[in-house]
Amino acid sequence: MTDIFRKEILKALSAASGKDIDESIIETPPNPELGDYAFPCFSLAKELKKSPIMIAKELSEKIKPNKYISSAVATGPYVNFFVVKEELSKKVLKKIFEGKKEYGSHKKKDNTILVESPGPNTNKPLHLGHVRNMVLGNALQNIFDFLGNKTVRIDMVNDRGVHICKSMLAYKKFGHNKEPDKKTDHFVGDYYVRYDTESKKNPELEKEIQEMLVAWENNDHETRKLWKKMNDWVYKGFETTYKRYGVKMDRPYYESDHYMKGKDIVVDGVETGLFKKDDRENVYYSDEEIEKKIVLRADGTSIYITQDIVLGKIRYDDWHMNKMIYIVANEQIHHFKVLFKIFEKLGYPFAKNCYHLAYGMIYLPEGKMKSREGTVVDADNLADDMHNAAKEEIVKRHPDLSKKETDERAEAIGMGAIKFYILSYDPMKDFVFNPKESISFDGETGPYVQYAHARAASILKKYSHKVAEEINFSYLSTDEEKKILRLLEEFPAVIEKSAEEYRPSMVTRHLLDLSQAFNEYYHRHKIIQEDKELEKARVLLVYSVKQVLEIGLKLLGIDAPDVM
Repeated sequence: MTDIFRKEILKALSAASGKDIDESIIETPPNPELGDYAFPCFSLAKELKKSPIMIAKELSEKIKPNKYISSAVATGPYVNFFVVKEELSKKVLKKIFEGKKEYGSHKKKDNTILVESPGPNTNKPLHLGHVRNMVLGNALQNIFDFLGNKTVRIDMVNDRGVHICKSMLAYKKFGHNKEPDKKTDHFVGDYYVRYDTESKKNPELEKEIQEMLVAWENNDHETRKLWKKMNDWVYKGFETTYKRYGVKMDRPYYESDHYMKGKDIVVDGVETGLFKKDDRENVYYSDEEIEKKIVLRADGTSIYITQDIVLGKIRYDDWHMNKMIYIVANEQIHHFKVLFKIFEKLGYPFAKNCYHLAYGMIYLPEGKMKSREGTVVDADNLADDMHNAAKEEIVKRHPDLSKKETDERAEAIGMGAIKFYILSYDPMKDFVFNPKESISFDGETGPYVQYAHARAASILKKYSHKVAEEINFSYLSTDEEKKILRLLEEFPAVIEKSAEEYRPSMVTRHLLDLSQAFNEYYHRHKIIQEDKELEKARVLLVYSVKQVLEIGLKLLGIDAPDVM
């Protein structure tokens, strides 16, 4: 989305240089004192056979002020542009006022994007790693939808295999047909941990696991009956967790439905020479770029990549997607590199349109989580802990608030804290999740942004008049107002870039910058006042800040409460 100022700058640069200028080169200076936009002249140096510093000086002298550009100044190898502030405020605030909650959005287009997330196993509850996966999936789905795409949320449910049999065997031996006495996925997860404990005392259980897996694959009635019962318990638990974290699944795909079809493709691939067998009879893929990757075990049992090969085709037949995004931890980078290459070799039409959004580990202050030892922080307990922490803070601030209102605010703030904290990190970055830090109403947190939104809402409520679109835009001339206007104007471009780079962290950063700028403005300037023309102008600015904060939070899957 090219705004009017960038268009004018590109036109002026092209006229001054005699060259076509790529819009992507235009930058936003880190310091407002350096201008509103900047053009680095390095790209023209080779073609014009001059130094970037000399080019910047010559261009700045040729570019004259107009309705939109107040000046162009050479600063080293950059041409820094200052725009006409009154025009900037008029353009930005009118767009927000007219667009309201759709400011920055795109019209609907014929483009389908599949997002796979979070891909759980049915042997235990969702944990902190899944939380990162879920909130990334939510944010990307919201962002791509906002930009006019049809985004489909799909799940890859790993509902069969050795890991599932571990929970089943432990329940069969030690559960005594007991019905769940807690959240049902947690009930099943307890038996996964029980298996690990018992197998250390009795290694023979490993043999029984293999026998149970064979019985399952041979469609043994009792084994399948137990499998269905325990999986249903897990699905019931997942449904509750998904709802709490805002996951709306369009279509789950179950490994048990298609794992045999994956084997057939691999077997056919051996005959055509796409796959080879090693000296142990494992089937593998390799080429000059990719090291050996097993795609089917020697005993004929499938692994994750076996099912992913066929699942790609099934999904294309179902959706004819233009893009497929897999949100899976960075431990599987090689897996997806191989998978996408196999798609290409098989001639699948979507092969070039697959993307693996890899993400790093989340650690706790105490260290790494271990599922088998039961030391994982699960998604439900984390949500409960954050809810309670937020509730404690709310009770301090509003002791007379009703229990219902307190709980509603605590849920919005607690869940917002989790999502914002996680999304504020670049997906590939490992980090330590600090619950106490994430729930703070000060600092770079979700509650801080929510509080800025609530403050803006409070000002508008106090104003008690209809917000006016027609104001004297020359009133918005302070440094703080200019900074806010610039951030509001950049918001649509930030959303687009976050989609291009699959980085919701760009949105969190922008919301923090806007919240900080707004809070600074609020403390330095009186909004509601005697000068009614100035008041009208500042109220429109506050209204615009509120709208953009609300849009941004919603894109991240976070509630924007009017009161905190």
